[in-house]
Amino acid sequence: MTLTHILRRPALLGACSLALITSFVSTAQAAATVNKGDTTWMLVATCFVVLMTIPGLALFYGGLVRAKNVLSVLMQVLVIFSVMSILWVIYGYSLAFTSNASGALNPFIGGFSKFFLAGVSPASEIGTFSKETNIPELAFVIFQMTFACITPALIVGAYAERMKFSAVLLFMVLWFTFAYLPMAHMVWFWAGPDAYTLSADNLAVVSGLVGEDKARQLLDALSAATTDEAKAGILGEYGALVNATNGYLFNLGAIDFAGGTVVHINAGVAGLVCAYVLGKRVGFGRDPITPHNLTFVLTGAGLLLFGWYGFNGGSSLEANGLTALVILNTTIAAAAAALAWTAGEWFFRGHPSLLGAASGVVAGLVAITPACGWVGPGGAIIIGLVAGFVCLWAVVTLKTKLGYDDSLDVFGVHGVGGIVGALLTGIFVNPALGGMGVVDYLAADTSVGVVPYSFSAQMYAQIMAVVIAVVWTAIVSYVALMICKLVLGLRVKEQEEREGLDLVDHGERAYN
Repeated sequence: MTLTHILRRPALLGACSLALITSFVSTAQAAATVNKGDTTWMLVATCFVVLMTIPGLALFYGGLVRAKNVLSVLMQVLVIFSVMSILWVIYGYSLAFTSNASGALNPFIGGFSKFFLAGVSPASEIGTFSKETNIPELAFVIFQMTFACITPALIVGAYAERMKFSAVLLFMVLWFTFAYLPMAHMVWFWAGPDAYTLSADNLAVVSGLVGEDKARQLLDALSAATTDEAKAGILGEYGALVNATNGYLFNLGAIDFAGGTVVHINAGVAGLVCAYVLGKRVGFGRDPITPHNLTFVLTGAGLLLFGWYGFNGGSSLEANGLTALVILNTTIAAAAAALAWTAGEWFFRGHPSLLGAASGVVAGLVAITPACGWVGPGGAIIIGLVAGFVCLWAVVTLKTKLGYDDSLDVFGVHGVGGIVGALLTGIFVNPALGGMGVVDYLAADTSVGVVPYSFSAQMYAQIMAVVIAVVWTAIVSYVALMICKLVLGLRVKEQEEREGLDLVDHGERAYN
C-alpha cells in the first residue's frame, strides 16, 4: 500500500476536497492495522500541545501585560484549559467528531452518540489519512482535546486586563459550544480514507455507511461495469453518498491542515469582537501600557514553537515523511516571519525589537498552520515572509486606523495571520509550485490518486472557509458577550482596573 502523503478526500466525482483531521471508520475493516510508532507519536504530540498552552501561551501572554495583571492572565489560561478539558469529554468530542442523525444538521454539527465518550474504549480505533492504517481512538480524543483547550485560551489576549473572571468563564463555555465545535465539525469531520474504497473486501465499512443492500447493489454494478466510464459513474455515485456524511467545509474542498480556520481565524475574530464590545482599557492611548517582562515573552514564544511541532506535526496522525515535512515547514515559516517582522520594524520604525521578533515567530506559526502539510519548503518560506509583514502592518497600522484595543494583538496575529495562511495554502498546494497536491481516495481498491489542481476551485473553497469562519464566530462571540453582560456584567470597575486584576480577582500579587 502506498502511504498517503497528502491528506485529502474525494469530492462528488472523486475530484476535489480536503482533509485535516480525522477518520472515523475502521474497526470493522479487518485489514486496518495500528502502528505503535504512530500511536507513540500522537501521544508525544499531545504532550507537546499541552506544554504549548501551559506554560507556553500563559508565559507569552503573561509577559505582555502589566505586572499588576500577570497572574490574572496565567489564571485564565489555566482555568480555561481545565474547563475545556472537561467539556470536551462530556460533549465536545461527540459534537465535533460524530455524525448527526439529522441530515440537515450533519454538515454543521455532530450528535451525542459519544456523549461522555460513550463507546470509546482502549480497544477503539480510528483511521488516519492512509488507507488501512489506524490509531487508538483515545489517542485522537486527547490530541483533539488540546486543540479545544488552547483555542479559547488564545482569546484571552484580546480582552486582557479588563474583563471579569466570571464573565470570562461563561463566555468561554458559550463560545466553545457554539463557535469552536461547529467549525471543527464543518472543517475536519469526514468518513475517513477507508470509507472511499468500494470493494468486497471493504463490505463492512461500505455497508455501515450506505446500508448492506445498497452496498451490494453498488458492488454488483461495479463488477458488471465493462468500461472505465461506467466504473467512474458508479464510484461517483458511491462517493456522493459518502460525502453526505462529511462536514460542510470539508465537502466544499477547503483545506486546513492543522487549524487556520478552526483555531486561529476563529479565535482571532472572537478577540476582535471582544475588544470592540468591552472597549478600551483605562488610560489606553494616554498612559504607557507596556509589557512588564520580555523575558517571559521570549520564553513563552520558544515553548509555543516547540509545542507547535506537536500541534502541526501531530495533525498528520502518523509518524512518516509527511510529518517530517510538516515540522520542517513549521520551523522555516516561523523563522521567515521573525526575519520579516524584524526587517519591517527596523525599516519603518528605526529599530528591531525582541518583542517584534517574538511576535513574528508566532505570526509565522499561525500562517503555516493550515498549510504545513500541503505546501513544500519554498511555499512555507513565502508564507512566513508574507505573514511577518502583513501581521506587522495589522498590529501597527490597521489597529490604529480601526481604533480598537486588542490588548495583546490576538486579531492582528491570529486572525490576520490565519487568513493569510488559509488563502496562501490554496495557492501553494499546487504541485507546480512545489506543493503536495490533493489526494483522491475514491477507488475500487486501496489505491489513491491525485486530483488535478484548479486555482479557481481551490481558492473559492479557501475564501468561503475564511468568510464562514469570520462571520460565524463574530455572530457567536457578540451574542455570547451580550449574554454575559446581561447575566454577570463584562468589565471590572474602573478603580479595580487601575488596581490590577491580580489583587481584585485573585487576591494575590505576582511579585512581592
